[in-house]
Amino acid sequence: MENKRKYPYYIENPTEHDRVRQFLNIFAAILETSSYRYILDLYSRVTMKCSRCTSVCQIYSVTKDPKDIPCHRSNILLKIYKRHFTLGGWLKAKLTGGSELTETDIDEILESYWNCLGCGRCVLFCPLGIDHRIILRLGRYILSEMGIVPKNLLISTREQLQGETRNTSKVPLKGLKDTLEFLEEEIEEIKGVKVKFPIEVFDAEYAFFTPVSDYLVEPDTLMGIACVLHEGNVKWTIPGGNFDGVNYGLFYSDSVLGEVLRSLINEVRRVRAKKILVGECGHSYRAIKDFLPTYNDGEEIPVVNIMELTLQLIEEGKIELDKDVIKQRVTYHDPCNITRLDRLIEEPRKIIKHFIKDFVELESHGKYGLCCGGGGGTVAVDEVHPYRMKVSGKKKAEEFKSSGADIVITPCSNCKKQAGELIAHYKLPMRHAGLHDLIFEAMKMKGGK
Repeated sequence: MENKRKYPYYIENPTEHDRVRQFLNIFAAILETSSYRYILDLYSRVTMKCSRCTSVCQIYSVTKDPKDIPCHRSNILLKIYKRHFTLGGWLKAKLTGGSELTETDIDEILESYWNCLGCGRCVLFCPLGIDHRIILRLGRYILSEMGIVPKNLLISTREQLQGETRNTSKVPLKGLKDTLEFLEEEIEEIKGVKVKFPIEVFDAEYAFFTPVSDYLVEPDTLMGIACVLHEGNVKWTIPGGNFDGVNYGLFYSDSVLGEVLRSLINEVRRVRAKKILVGECGHSYRAIKDFLPTYNDGEEIPVVNIMELTLQLIEEGKIELDKDVIKQRVTYHDPCNITRLDRLIEEPRKIIKHFIKDFVELESHGKYGLCCGGGGGTVAVDEVHPYRMKVSGKKKAEEFKSSGADIVITPCSNCKKQAGELIAHYKLPMRHAGLHDLIFEAMKMKGGK
């Protein structure tokens, strides 16, 4: 049945009637079962009208539309909170009338809250320290409980939590094994060394998780990672029950976020791994690193990103890289989900300096770097592709072009997809690659060619 309302993205079974009541009931339930109330109480006492965030928001810089101002977007939900969930707001409404939640408010939220990339750049420049990402996640969480969520995200997480394959790309375990056997043959042909992708090895030091899409479209990244772990004599395994590092709950639903993490924790304990090793992906790393302690009821499980481990192995002299292999000019894109919290900014750059001679920084980089334009899950929503190219990713494409680089390293899986599409859309004379793609090219392996 066709939707009666016009939504900015495809959704499966949206709430069409009595949306105001449902919105408020869901909002109330979330406030009762979470810590959002404490945050909203604090933020609702602050007047967010300086609009300093307009100068750093890459979306507003293109659209100049007031609805794309981060503090305006946050104020929509805060206004609803103050009116319906605080005593002062309730009394004021009784005395003066008006300010009730309306269908128009909900329409504004569902459009505005999915325009945002959730990159968090505005947070760094807010003089009041308002974290607009938290309010964004809450707004999306409420909408998702009403069934108003992009269909692509919903279907992916449903397969991950309820499907036979237990992963977002519906890759069966046999398909994974066939892919990895092919990659092992490729490594041996290119490097002259037999390297294994261990599956279902018990009592390893690391259980490895990367977005399942990497196994389909990022073979060079995976071969580079496998070679690094082989040369470093690292004991690792890919769990066979759940090998997908994707967690789209980070973008739209706290309940989904928790369910995916519990599944991952159970898998780590099943194979008796000591630590979690995350691939290059930014959102996978943030979801596991930041939220695993919240949902882990047992013994602590340390979380390590592959870039951290690779740097350690290089500095220990276990990995040797040929400085004469990569001759092109290279730049590096900082994934928002990694660097906004001052994580993994220097590590990849230290690795790069070990084997790349011609490296240039993008105009914005590190903690303050621009988003790729596909953040907050928008890269997975196919119907907003024109928006990602012409609006949210426009400034990033301009940065890529002005760098003069031949290769842009994009370690995050979502960033890789967005960067590749930006390069194609704007016909930029460059290519994108993962950090371990280039490491794979430059590695000198013992007994190899």
